Amino acid sequence: MRLSRTRVAGHFGEWLQGLATPGGPVALVTLPCPTLCLTATARPARGLLLHDPARILPPGRARAFLRALGLRAQARIRLLPQMPPGGGAGASTAALVALARLCAPDVGPDQVARACLAVEGASDPLMFRDPARLIWASRRGAVLGHLPEPPRAEVLGGFFGPPTRTDPEDQRFPVIGDLLQDWARGGDLAHHAALAAESARRTLALRGPAGDPTEALARALGALGHVIAHTGAARGLVFAPGTVPPEAAARLRAAGFTRLHRFLT
Repeated sequence: MRLSRTRVAGHFGEWLQGLATPGGPVALVTLPCPTLCLTATARPARGLLLHDPARILPPGRARAFLRALGLRAQARIRLLPQMPPGGGAGASTAALVALARLCAPDVGPDQVARACLAVEGASDPLMFRDPARLIWASRRGAVLGHLPEPPRAEVLGGFFGPPTRTDPEDQRFPVIGDLLQDWARGGDLAHHAALAAESARRTLALRGPAGDPTEALARALGALGHVIAHTGAARGLVFAPGTVPPEAAARLRAAGFTRLHRFLT
């Protein structure tokens, strides 16, 4: 193996997340974020040597993941994430996907998803080409349905509150079967942004934290809706492209948002 490099885009929370049916699987529609990426490089080595200053991926988990793919790596891997752990931006899944791309480039996304599930118990759909077009069962590593491409949007957001890592045993989510059905029927950006805002509203009402300022900021700044990481700190406002008010970033910082990102879906 010569020096090789890969870049895996993360996500910025979810458009939707909750139980697909009462008592059913946790399902989500991810919100891909091109400005939050994880870069990984590999050089030849004896065994697996992992350089991970952000502590995204424990070495034992990396080895178990590769074993789940039927591999024993001979590489020095360096992980450079742009997303914070526990932010709801897919850092741990991105690290595993990067490892698969570097050490097993011919393995398909379904096999990568099963290996992610085997070592973490939950997974984001970052191993797929168009993750936002999937209804994804994150605790099953399975596609529940396919979706039309979501409307083009501009998102401004950041991270609010403490990091929260995903607990794969956590099933305390609201039912969103109605939102998933409405999303699958398609519609304009205002319709999708309203569905995302309702998903965020239901999750915050059930799980907290109380006093989250995201919805109030969305109203004050004229956003079409808002998104959250349903198990993380990411929060964002959804606008039609080119309509973000000039004062919006300052308003988010004043409300306590950090590490702001602005991107087109």
